Amino acid sequence: MKNKTLSITYTAIIAALYCALTLALYPFSYGPMQFRVSEALCILPLFFPQSVVGLTVGCFLSNIFSTAGPLDMVLGTLATLIAALVSYVAGKYIKNTFLRLIIGVLSPTLFNAFIIPFAILSITEIMQTYFITAMWIGIGELVVLVVLGIPLYFALYPISNKLLKK
Repeated sequence: MKNKTLSITYTAIIAALYCALTLALYPFSYGPMQFRVSEALCILPLFFPQSVVGLTVGCFLSNIFSTAGPLDMVLGTLATLIAALVSYVAGKYIKNTFLRLIIGVLSPTLFNAFIIPFAILSITEIMQTYFITAMWIGIGELVVLVVLGIPLYFALYPISNKLLKK
């Protein structure tokens, strides 16, 4: 993207949208069984480079309000950053749409499923094992990305080149 102001604006919009969606649906966005609707935006790095920073900042801001506290701010943000970078690289180098979508869905699902339970289990008194928590986090992430993220991809991909060339 040539226009730096526009690039910063896109980044800020993505961060604000992620944070607003997370906080608006607060009861569903946190805890060992979560359906964070804002995670549908994790499909954006496949074609929108600004979304890597936007998602990371949005996740950090959202996790300020997490019941898991500072550990979720660090681990949750780290999971989002890693997943967004993997998706961005896949979007940049993989041309097959199906394979891109598989990576775009699985990278946030797996990174969140395996990293987030450390933050959640550190503050809860729930007698669950790590793997049960990871499974629930992964299921929530997968459902959101398949039901909302993939349609978002197909809705925005056709106009993404127009938005990025400005």
